[in-house]
Amino acid sequence: MNFTKVICGGALISLALFSTGCKSLNDALNSKSSTNKKNKQETVLPRDREQIATTKSYITYTSEDIKKGEVKGDWAIETVNGKEAVGEKAPYLRFSPSEKMVYGNNGCNYIHGSYRYDPSTKSLSFGDMASTMMMCGLSGITDTEINVALSQVTNYSWEARDNEYYLFLYDAEGNDVITLMHQNFDFLNGTWAVKEIEDTPIDDPDMKMVIDVDEGKIHGNTGCNRFNGSLEIDMEEANSISFSSFATTRMACPEGSHETALLIALEEASTAKPISKDEVLLFSAGGNQVLRLVRTTDE
Repeated sequence: MNFTKVICGGALISLALFSTGCKSLNDALNSKSSTNKKNKQETVLPRDREQIATTKSYITYTSEDIKKGEVKGDWAIETVNGKEAVGEKAPYLRFSPSEKMVYGNNGCNYIHGSYRYDPSTKSLSFGDMASTMMMCGLSGITDTEINVALSQVTNYSWEARDNEYYLFLYDAEGNDVITLMHQNFDFLNGTWAVKEIEDTPIDDPDMKMVIDVDEGKIHGNTGCNRFNGSLEIDMEEANSISFSSFATTRMACPEGSHETALLIALEEASTAKPISKDEVLLFSAGGNQVLRLVRTTDE
């Protein structure tokens, strides 16, 4: 398997054409009609993860998946040939078994292609890989090494360590060429009572929420209105989550309600840290604690 395609001026091209230079290609593209521009846009690789079609059925990875030998979901690239994977962006792979496709980022450029695996033999291989061709300025970046390592993969194994799952990709000689880690947010599953919003203690038995990581959903009560929303796991940042797409009922809230503060805190939350199996802290991108949640059996 070779990386034989690149992005040049927004179009997917072969390396042979790329060698003639992006300028001549761009000049040719600019002379096309609006119809051709539309066709050109259809060939553009995903520029961000929002453009990658996903279903929640393969976002998470469980111990049952490990027992079955499944290769699916979101994985952060930890090492390549024993070297820490370094990039301008966090390197990751997203396996979509329904499409038999893999998407990701090698630390600089977006990549995608097909993959095949057999749990009975632990064989795995990648094919028809394509890449964008952005310039990478970070010293020590491992993007090229990741591309080469992917072309060498023939087998795999997996391992559960505490709350994390690891996927090991091997070459034909049995060398571990890529190690990946699944960002596991299963500790967020369940029903939670809100005990703090930023520095403010909350004593409202009605303010609680139910988080379902597998489905990527959140719903609950603000203490005044019912709400629901979405949960996303972002592999481009370590331990990164986001809550969005909130909808609420429209009851008028009494003075002193913390509804607005709760919804703002959820939207600001970007990382989660379990203090124990029954307590979780959510932090903003700036590292400020925005929520303290305590597990409850009350729905």
